[in-house]
Amino acid sequence: MAGTDPRIDAYARTAVEVGVNIQRGQVLHVQAPYEAAEFVRLIAGAASAAGAWQVDVDLHDERLRRIRCEMAPEASLAEFPPWRAEAMRQLGERGAAFLSVAAGDPDLLRGVDPGRVATAERAAMDAMQRAGHMARITGMKNAWCVVSVPTPAWAAKVFPDEPEPARAARLWDCILQAARAEGADPVGAWRHHLADLEARAARLNGMHLSAVRFRGPGTDLTVDLVDGHLWASGPAHTPQGVAFVPNMPTEEVFTAPARTGARGTVRSTRPVPVRGVIVRDMELTFAGGRVVAAAAATGEEALTALLRTDEGATRLGELALAPEDSPVARLGALFYNPLYDENAACHLAFGRAYPVCVEGGADLAEDALVERGLNVSLVHLDFMVGSAQVDVDGVNAGGAVTPIMRGGRWAFAV
Repeated sequence: MAGTDPRIDAYARTAVEVGVNIQRGQVLHVQAPYEAAEFVRLIAGAASAAGAWQVDVDLHDERLRRIRCEMAPEASLAEFPPWRAEAMRQLGERGAAFLSVAAGDPDLLRGVDPGRVATAERAAMDAMQRAGHMARITGMKNAWCVVSVPTPAWAAKVFPDEPEPARAARLWDCILQAARAEGADPVGAWRHHLADLEARAARLNGMHLSAVRFRGPGTDLTVDLVDGHLWASGPAHTPQGVAFVPNMPTEEVFTAPARTGARGTVRSTRPVPVRGVIVRDMELTFAGGRVVAAAAATGEEALTALLRTDEGATRLGELALAPEDSPVARLGALFYNPLYDENAACHLAFGRAYPVCVEGGADLAEDALVERGLNVSLVHLDFMVGSAQVDVDGVNAGGAVTPIMRGGRWAFAV
């Protein structure tokens, strides 16, 4: 379909011009499954036309990951190729932009020992952290963007009842609608949308909240916010002032929870992939900011293994608000892909916080971030908690309550 549909061409250009906002003379690093090779060629063409110095591409076959997690010697899973982490460090320090195509099989690792998967994942994340790449990404030091294209396994999961030839086409339609690639001026549509998100973030910043409370079926959770927290939205900026959009699509505004401040219970409202396994109907109890009880209808072992990654994996690093009537939600599909599902509902994230969600946080080391009340961890996993049955309130330091969402929709205009 790529190369014949003008919407896909527009999508690739928008990912380059708005997503990573490639600059003349800049290197673009692209990671993608090999099924996305045709789309990656469009990305390379758009980036080169915009003046990219070089487009560096890493195509991978995710099934090799399953083979390794199933069959490699267990001790080898704790090793990560140092040259890969070093390559990312060098690219980051050179000022490269990073574009990732997230289109994996949601059930890739079903049936594989979660402990083996956790060992391999931890080794990779630890290597990237020690190389400084993780800090560069979460600190918005480099422009980065995540997009998606259909792959056979993902399309089959989202639309199992469609005839096989129609699955990818239908998923393409959803992706292009969510990415605002269908109109005459996708770049202009994105700039208008991002301005709306920034206005909503500004409104929330003006409320000077100290906590946010979620209430709905199985959910009564209060999350304290970090002192000096900032609500952020779709657009981000590098230290050089280059604007970029980390997620396409994006419908959220988000901030930093206090790492010790979550208390109560919460029930997930959408399935979430956790290390290649689908976790459904997650039920969590928080006390003192930590998960003290966790259960799930499916995927509980994978969830438990994730929470054991490190101490910060049991705490919250992000609180994000997105309405249940967003353009992504109106598509009416479960995507089994956080890039899409997190933009259809409010969500929380286990693990690492975004330093830009606190005043001056982008330049703080990890120990200083913890002192400011932010969470640090090797992991960052979003899970959805919003729906048409969930209300969200803001609470200020004096205890005054402000409705933020009612029935999953914004309770205030901007």
